[in-house]
This record gives sequence, C-alpha cells and structure tokens, in this order.
Amino acid sequence: MGDPLVTLPELIRAVRGARTQAVEQELVQRECARIRGAIRTGDPQAGTTNLTKLLYIHLLGYPAHFGQMECLKLLASPQFHQKRIGYLGAALLLDERQDAHLLLTNSIKNDLAHPSPCVQGLALACLGCLGSAGMCRDLAGEVQRLAGDAPAPVRRKAVACAVHMVRKVPELSDIFVPVCDRLLKEHSQGLLHGTLLLITEMCERSPDVLNHFRKAVPRVVEMLHNLEVSGYSLEHSIMGVSNPFLQVRALRLLRILGQGSEEASEAMNDTLAQVATNTETLHNVGSAVLYETVLTITAVHSAPGLRVLAVNILGRFLLSRDRNIRSVALMSLLRLVRVEQSALQRHRATVLACLRDPDPTIHRRALDLSLALMTGANVRTMTQELLGFLETCPLAMKPPCASGLLFAAERFAPNKRWHIDTMLQVLTMAGSSVPDDAVSRLIQLIVGAGELHPYIVRRLYGALACDISQQPLVQVATWCIGEYGDLLLADSCEEAEPVQVEEGQVLALLERVLQSHLSLPPTRALALTALMKLSTRLSGDIDRIRRIVSVFGSCHDIELQQRAVEYNALFRKYDHLRASVLEKMPLVKAEEEEGAEVVAPGGQKRAPSSTAQEEPSQVADLLDLLGGPPADPLVPAGSDTPVAESLLDLLEDVTTAPPIPPLTVWEGDGLRLDFAFQRPPADPHLLLITASASRTRPGTTSGFLLQAAVPKSLQVQLEAPSGTSVPGPDGAPLSQQLRVRNPGQAPLRMRLRLAYTPPAGVPVQETLEINDFPAAAWQ
Repeated sequence: MGDPLVTLPELIRAVRGARTQAVEQELVQRECARIRGAIRTGDPQAGTTNLTKLLYIHLLGYPAHFGQMECLKLLASPQFHQKRIGYLGAALLLDERQDAHLLLTNSIKNDLAHPSPCVQGLALACLGCLGSAGMCRDLAGEVQRLAGDAPAPVRRKAVACAVHMVRKVPELSDIFVPVCDRLLKEHSQGLLHGTLLLITEMCERSPDVLNHFRKAVPRVVEMLHNLEVSGYSLEHSIMGVSNPFLQVRALRLLRILGQGSEEASEAMNDTLAQVATNTETLHNVGSAVLYETVLTITAVHSAPGLRVLAVNILGRFLLSRDRNIRSVALMSLLRLVRVEQSALQRHRATVLACLRDPDPTIHRRALDLSLALMTGANVRTMTQELLGFLETCPLAMKPPCASGLLFAAERFAPNKRWHIDTMLQVLTMAGSSVPDDAVSRLIQLIVGAGELHPYIVRRLYGALACDISQQPLVQVATWCIGEYGDLLLADSCEEAEPVQVEEGQVLALLERVLQSHLSLPPTRALALTALMKLSTRLSGDIDRIRRIVSVFGSCHDIELQQRAVEYNALFRKYDHLRASVLEKMPLVKAEEEEGAEVVAPGGQKRAPSSTAQEEPSQVADLLDLLGGPPADPLVPAGSDTPVAESLLDLLEDVTTAPPIPPLTVWEGDGLRLDFAFQRPPADPHLLLITASASRTRPGTTSGFLLQAAVPKSLQVQLEAPSGTSVPGPDGAPLSQQLRVRNPGQAPLRMRLRLAYTPPAGVPVQETLEINDFPAAAWQ
C-alpha cells in the first residue's frame, strides 16, 4: 500500500483481507489521507479513481463528506466517464441540506440542455434523487420540455423526475398537465406507466387536476381493456398476465378518478368486471391485479352486482395456501363489513376456518372479522364457534376474543338467560384475560334477572365446586352465593338438575376459597362478605361462620383484616342489626345512581357493581360531573305520542334549523373522533350528535368502544355503533349516534371514555371531558 495510486480492486482486496476491525480502520484512514492529499494537489488524472474509492469507503460506513466538492468538479467535466462518476458521487454524498446546491443546480441545468441523451439521463436521475424544492422550481421548465420532446428513454426519465417534483412542490402540477394529456396517447407501455403514476400523484394533491383528468377515464379504461384482451407478449407478460405493473397502475388511477363521480364510475364498470372475471389467480401476479381491482370496485360508485363479485373474489383469496393473500383478504373484508354485510355472510364459514390457522396475524384478523359479522340472526352459532376458539387460542388472543364476545353478547343477546350463560362461559374459558369491568357488568345483569336467580346460583355453585382457579368466575360465584345462597337449599329451580346441597357444603366451599393460594385479595374479600351474608340467609351453624371470620382478624392483608374486625364487631356488639345490615341488594337503576348516567352502545345503561372490590365504579371514575336536578326522561319508542303528529312535527320547517359547526373532540394514535350536530326543529330540547371515528394513518384500529356521560340535568342515549373496527384512511369511518336531551338549555358538558386497540396491538383507554361545544348546540 505504499503506492498512492491504489486502484479500487486493490483497495477492496485489502479491506477484505483485514483480520480485525482495528486493521480495517487503520487501512481506511491511511487511504482517506492519501485521497485528501490528491484532492489538495488537484491531480486531474486520479480524480475518478479517488472518488470511486471514496464512494466504496462511504458504503463501508466511514465518513466521506470531504469528497463532495470533488463530485461537483467531475459534474462540470466535458468527459462522459468523469461526469458519470460525478453524478454517482453526488447521489450518494449530497442531500437536500447541503449548501452546494447552487453549483449542482447550474451543472444539472447545463446537462439538461446537452445534446447527448445519456448526459440528459444522468442529470434527470440525479435531480429525481436529491432535488430540493428550490431546485425543482428552477428546473421544472427544462424537465417539462424533455418530457414532451426528447427521445423515448429520456422522456421516461423526465416523467419519473416530474413525479419527484410534484411530490416535493405540489403547485408545479399545473405545468405537467398538458404534457400528460399528450403522453396518454403514447403506445410505449413503459412511458404510459410513468405517465399514470404522474397523473395519480397530481390528482391526489390538486382537486382541479382531478376534475381535469376525469375526462380521461375512457382513455385509461381503453388502455386497461387492451391489456386484458391482448395476447402473450414476451416483453411485458408475467406468468400469463399482460403487464401487471401497468394494469395495477391504471386501476389505482381509476380508483382515484372514480371516487365521488358516478359518471366516471359508470364508464369503468364493464372493464372492471372484465378484469375481475378473466384474471387468473394461479400466481401472485394475478392475485395482485385482482386485489387492486377489488379495491377499485369498492372505492367507486360501482354496481351492486360488481360489489358482490368483489366480495366473492376476496372469499376465494381466503382459500389460498399463501398466508399473505389470506391476510390481505381478511383485512379487505373487514373494511367492507358495513356496506356489504349480506354478501360477506356467505363466507362466514371460511372466515371461521381461518381462526384455526397457526399464523397469529391471520387468526387475529379472522377474529376481528368474525366479531364484525355477528348479528342478531347468527349470534348463537357464531358465539359457539368463537367460544371454541377462545378455549384453545394462544394467551395473547384471549383478551380481544373475550372482549369481543362480551360486547356481542350484550348487543345481540336473544334473552337474559342466554346472555348470562354466555358471559359465564367466557369467564370460565378466559380467566384473568377478561376486561376489568366484566365481573361488575355480569353481577349487574344477574341482579336484574330476578326470575333466574335459582338457576344462576346453582350453576355458579357447581362451577365453583369444580374449579376455583379462574378468579373472575370465582368472584361472581362467591358474590351470588352470598347474595342468594338461601336459594341453593330450596327446591325452587325447575330449569336446573336437582342437586342436594347442604349448608355445610356451602360454607366449606367458601372456606376453601378463602384458604386457597390461588385466590386474590379481592376474591377473599368477596368470600368473607359472602360468609357474613349467609349468616342471615342460612339457619345452620352460625358459630362456624364466626370462627372463620375471626381467623382473618389477624390477617396480613389490611383490607381483609379490616373487614374481619368489623364483621366480628357486628357479631359481638350489633348482632341485632346484622340482619338489616346484610339484607339483599336492591335492584339498582341507572337513573338513580349518584352522578351522571353511563350509556353503553345499543342504549343499554350500565350501573356500577356492588361488589366488595376496592376499585372505583365506572360512574365515579369516569363521570364525576356536577349537575342540577334530573331532566325529563327521553321518550321511548313505544310511547303514546301519536305517530302522525310526530311525523308532521319532524317534517315541518326542516330547512329553518341553523347549521351547527362540527367539532373534532380528540385525535391521537392515528385515530380521530369528530362530532357532527343536528337539532330537529320539532324538538328544540333534543340534540343529535353523530360521532365519526376515522384513522389518519394506515392500519386498522379494533375493539373501538365509546361511552358518554352528561350532567344530571341532561340525558344522553347512545345508539349502536356501525362496527367495532376503524379502517385506514381508505376505509369508511365508524359512526355512532348520541341523543342528548337538554330541557333547561344548560351549557352542554360531556365526558367520554374511549377504548380501542391500535395496530400495535396494545389496548388503550382514554378519558376526556368536552366543554367547548358550539353555543348553537345547546342554546
């Protein structure tokens, strides 16, 4: 290495022969020193050799910024081989933040006017790689000229460079519109591909350009039709599909041009149907074209039969052996579940079969789609399938599956007994993976099902006797046994198998729960309270209960110790009050709760549980709002108000209602929640709020749940949401309507709780309070 004129191959061999990192660094440092010396002396013969070695050193990860000016010198050289190395060095060593852009701009401008197409191609490639906004503005005219009048290879590079310019400076779109009009008439498929890409970029950034190119839809449709009917071409066909890259590019442009335009959508319907029916799916190439066709059909105003065809194509994708294709199909079907519910129901069995796929991504998306496909008509069969999946699925899948099943059971339950049985099954199979509020919600449901109490308490007693490891189920069972334990000894249950239960067995079971190492502190607290309640419901050995309670008076757990001491005092000093203190819990109505009312999707009101757990209720945690006297209740659907009179009131002076500006209430994690307002003129005290959840970034948000509350002087009711998943920017937003009654026209305040699972897969819960409603929404 003593010779300073070391060639690039010799340098590469020396670097590869270095045995340690230290030897390599020493070698590179010596060579960089020689290159710096050669640059200072200005040796013209070694310029290209030194720069190529410097680029290799840069690729190894060592600093090579001192060669930037050498790149600019070679750019100005009249010799092509030096100019080529100069442009390569500029692309690697320079970026938009360098101060040498003025010199680079002048060199590129001179080369764009060079008579040689090769030099023009080098300049266009460099400009498209690192052109800044200022360079794009200065050189847009030269690029436009080359895109229209240069030889075909240069025109292709000019169109690609124009794409970079439009992305960098969107206002330059108007310059390239006339050129694109001419280029659409070309027959070169490579040039057409670049032209369609340029038109797509311009239409996405300029509504005026979008309206202009909607006139070109017949030309793009004709191009797509010619590709579909053309025979095999050695130059462009791949796996029997004629130029799939150009087909995909044309379909993406049609998708943009057809959105919001029925005329443009109608012009492309026949060709889309032809592509969808004639493209084979034996290879990934055909599947890619079909997938883009499906996206275009579902995005534009296509015919109903064509949309059903798109759903059937995605259904065929679910049968593919390629997991990537199945995953894409599940994600696409999830975006279509709102608008094509009936067509998707035909593929329900195929979607459920995907739950057995070992790939975690596939069965996660299959779970989201299965939950979205649940309706009142199929809730029984779908629940049985999902319960089977819940029993065998990986631990990471149990929380979303359990949450989805609980929500679906609450929303579509045919009767209370089925609802309670389903929730008990979920608690048995999911264990600690159920949501935090599942226990309190189930207890509240049980309290309101008075006619089922004998059946419920016997079933829970049997489940608790078999297994005390599932803590949520144990907590519900101990609460019910303590509250309705007297029904275990009575023969009042006709729906369950007759089982002879003795008082000693019940007490022994609760004592077993108290002494088990599997029981959590809240579970032991519930079991201790259940024993105390049984002291007033059973007529057996009260001394045994007193002895069990007294043992925990010296427990290390402070909460359990405090309960035991208080219960012992109740036995010793206030035994005459024990029956009244431990009487059964009354049925709690949502309107009677302290604080504001919580309304869940579907209009069902939720009340906080009366369990002994030391966790704040949903109302106290979420809705600590101050308010005046309660408002008049909302008029139910079955009220005595004459239907004809209500309809006439709604139809009268509809256009006179002043518009209320929309409100963006929350944005985060790529998710945005917007409120749109409407006040029916016939009922000035009623405000209709349409909540729309949409994503601003790619990805799908699953498990979306919205809860709302208002002060006591107002009332709010939530309708059922349109779904549980929020698709990406290309999908339709999730919507849900809130009905707020404000008879006193008080300033509107609302507290929201949002629960969702972002694409990252970690559940998120947000609580926010809104005090900046438009005045027109409540005055």
